[in-house]
Amino acid sequence: MSESPNPSALPPSQAERFFFDTNGYLVLESFLTSEHVAGLNHALDEVMARRRQWQADGTPHTGMTRIIGEQSTRIFYILDDHPLFLELLDWPPMMKYVHALLNPKPHHHASDAIVEVNSELSHRLPGWHLDGHDNGYRNLGRPIPLLQLKLGYYLTDMREAGQGNLTIVPGSHKSLVEPEPDDLKRRELFPGALEVCAPAGSAILFHNALWHTSGIFRKPDSQRVILYYAYEHPWMLASQEHWGYSKEFYNQRLSPQQRKLFHGFVFDPPEARWG
Repeated sequence: MSESPNPSALPPSQAERFFFDTNGYLVLESFLTSEHVAGLNHALDEVMARRRQWQADGTPHTGMTRIIGEQSTRIFYILDDHPLFLELLDWPPMMKYVHALLNPKPHHHASDAIVEVNSELSHRLPGWHLDGHDNGYRNLGRPIPLLQLKLGYYLTDMREAGQGNLTIVPGSHKSLVEPEPDDLKRRELFPGALEVCAPAGSAILFHNALWHTSGIFRKPDSQRVILYYAYEHPWMLASQEHWGYSKEFYNQRLSPQQRKLFHGFVFDPPEARWG
């Protein structure tokens, strides 16, 4: 009979936990296989075309669709847009990190996808912000606690800076003060900020109170394609996204394990459970 694995040997490692706690983020390079990335990109191409058409036609659909340019688009509430997006909701390798860094019984908070191209956004200004309701949970005082864990999956090669890379200020989740307002308006990086560079298939996890923004485009003909998922504690109120999906989505398309990521009241009939 084989021995049970040592919990301390499972991801995240102690070094990863320390890095996340200290810096407020963690990058897992090449976390998804190239085949998985290719499948997700193909799915996203289909979904983006469909969403853009629905938006142009005024066709009602789940979530929000934000058309930024001829190609650049951001869509919200993506779980029911394609089975591959729903599959990532509780992707087992990633859930080990979510359970360890946030909560053993997390709830889904939000999902979205971004496609951006340099030619349409080369003059974009930074949009520094924190995540979370009520102005980034600032009303809870400083330092702001870990209430949401955000995950980003890079679907394009972002190993070089200047491709609109996610840009962060490491350690800023522990800050007791706001950044200098003039620094937040700077087009170039202000002191301490860095662009997250990683190959396609990489994942980045970050704290809701980490200062971050979409990066600037400097590299010609570059694009940024990323999927975002966010998780929260089970005692927190479900996000607006939870009211956007149909009864069929909740009652027929979620696996038993995925159902645990939602509050019981979204099902029909409601389920009396916790976590």
